[in-house]
Amino acid sequence: METKTEKQKEEKNINQKMEGRSLWADGWIRLKRNKLAMFGMWLIIIICLAAIFAPYITRYDPNEQFIWTEGPSAKLVPPCSKYWFGTDVYGRDIYTRVIYGARISLQIGFAATAISVIIGVILGSIAGYYGGIIDDFISWLTNVIFAFPFLLFVLALVAYLPPSLPLLYMAIGVISWASFARVARGQVIQLKEMEFVEAATAIGSHDKRIIFKHILPNILAPIIVQTTLEIGSIIMLESSLSFLGFGIQPPKPAWGYMISEGKQYFLSGQWWWSVFPGLAIMILVLGFNLFGDGLRDALDPRLKQ
Repeated sequence: METKTEKQKEEKNINQKMEGRSLWADGWIRLKRNKLAMFGMWLIIIICLAAIFAPYITRYDPNEQFIWTEGPSAKLVPPCSKYWFGTDVYGRDIYTRVIYGARISLQIGFAATAISVIIGVILGSIAGYYGGIIDDFISWLTNVIFAFPFLLFVLALVAYLPPSLPLLYMAIGVISWASFARVARGQVIQLKEMEFVEAATAIGSHDKRIIFKHILPNILAPIIVQTTLEIGSIIMLESSLSFLGFGIQPPKPAWGYMISEGKQYFLSGQWWWSVFPGLAIMILVLGFNLFGDGLRDALDPRLKQ
């Protein structure tokens, strides 16, 4: 009986402490309790650090061809102490190319997501706040984006325009805003009827100030969660485009293109050329998905208890 009473007191004290914290502090505490989410966060951190400090953790240049210095013996070498992930048919170190390839995938993932967040949140906020014809048009445009085959749309843009890294993440970002617009619209519709918005309207605040000053800060939590999940999806999309030959062009070390180059040698026993870039994609996307799912649970006020 005494043990039960002590547990109840302890739970009461914990709840009282959590009530005094902000949403973000409370969410961080709940996030730390989610082991899978923390595992995903550490995967992301490790890969980001590897990409940043790539010159210090690899011994070679990603485009260095050792067949010119060591002869044909450096071609398609299996994983060993000298070449941790083996070499490709050109004698390039796959481990080095995988590490440098993380830079490209992360750059496209973050940049394209930032573009889609800006477009989607602005359009979704305008649609949710004003409603009427504006809401109908933006909602119709959002449904069109969702209905059109996403990969084919990107392929059409990339195939028509000259290939370049900025163009690639701009093309992906411009057509991936629909999910952010839908999330922002739903949140704004709920918040625009709240008392603090009515108070801002009553004192004569401009619509632009109400949206950006009062509403947007209160919908950051679901936007951040959607952003985390979207980065993984965009990295997968970029890898698919590179695999098909419409993404990053050689000799830059794109993971998708490395898989495409090595697939013809996979069945003949040279599996490392395509397996290690594939594992890198899987680990990075898994990290973002686990972290995004945990972040969603941590920032959901309905799961506070």
